[in-house]
Amino acid sequence: MRAPNPILISTIATFLTSAALAFDHQKLQEIDEAIETAIAKELTPGAVFWLEKHGQTYANVYGHMSLEPDRIPARIDAIYDSASLTKVVATTPAIMLLVEQGMIEIDALVSTYLDDFDNQGKEAITIRHLMTHTSGLNPGIPLTIEIDGVSKDWAGYEMAITLAKAEEVRHPPGTGFIYSDINFILLGEIIQQVTGKHLEDFTRESVFLPLGMKDTGYLPSPDLRYRTAPTKWWDGKMQRCTPNNPICRRTGGVHGHAGMFTTAADLARYCRMILNQGELDGVRFLQPETVRLMTSVQSPSAVDSLRGLGWDINSSYSSQRGEIFPIGGFGHTGFTGPSIWIDPASNTFVIFMSNRIHPDGNGNVVPLRKRLGTIAAEAVGY
Repeated sequence: MRAPNPILISTIATFLTSAALAFDHQKLQEIDEAIETAIAKELTPGAVFWLEKHGQTYANVYGHMSLEPDRIPARIDAIYDSASLTKVVATTPAIMLLVEQGMIEIDALVSTYLDDFDNQGKEAITIRHLMTHTSGLNPGIPLTIEIDGVSKDWAGYEMAITLAKAEEVRHPPGTGFIYSDINFILLGEIIQQVTGKHLEDFTRESVFLPLGMKDTGYLPSPDLRYRTAPTKWWDGKMQRCTPNNPICRRTGGVHGHAGMFTTAADLARYCRMILNQGELDGVRFLQPETVRLMTSVQSPSAVDSLRGLGWDINSSYSSQRGEIFPIGGFGHTGFTGPSIWIDPASNTFVIFMSNRIHPDGNGNVVPLRKRLGTIAAEAVGY
């Protein structure tokens, strides 16, 4: 059962009062019970859940933010390693801003922006192929390289980019779907090449700060350790404020595919902007047509898995949609446990934050996220 946290009582009470206006209370109780059950089964140490429809919110915290080396109760402002949510919350909006500014074209060849990329079957890969995971590239770059006949670990950002550029395609671009971190590692590098800025600086200045996402970014300060959820033990140390992703861990922590840390409240601001067609708090961030472009089906007609630009619409990776929200919404998940689902038809979004790999890497929230998506749809009236 989740540990009481007196600091959060007034905040949660406010959310509960708001929720009374929009949601089926029995379904909210089922959401709480589903998360508590997963915690009891040690599938995750704790969680933050956030459901919002037309500005009415139900948010709650469960279990613990940390079990080892210290037991720390969950808190609603916990900062989580968001893993692959980085793809749609940092890299995708950064790319779309550059598209609006005329600095990137969605159907331009990747070799337009990156040197040494027109080889090994990659000559025809476009920005669209990278963003829809239809490039044909492998899921990830190798963690070892062969030197004088011996496999050795490698390190360093430049080596990661060199390895990504050296990849061969597994099928011709545009003919199949392979979910690939390499695609977004390359997109992160393209952002840096086009802007002349480090990815962490460009996303902070152009995405997170304009959207008021005050707790979102790469390389969180040690001053935020007290509310940053740890992930797992690595090399005798509990990872905290350090990305769990192995590529990030050995290259400085900043990439287009992973490395971003964030909170449920900051993700809620981002989701509101998306649902409001690119506007938040009366300020225009993206043009409506840009939002429609990235959140509608952009994958080639020959590919069964439906993807937007960055966003998942209907594929083997979109189980967090549950069984009721209709096709037409979009979302994403992260390896460490978090997920987003946005349903424009009902003006609803569902955010689930967890560090399911804490403390030993063995947690699993895939069935839970699917269950929460189903109950959330029922809670908002589907």
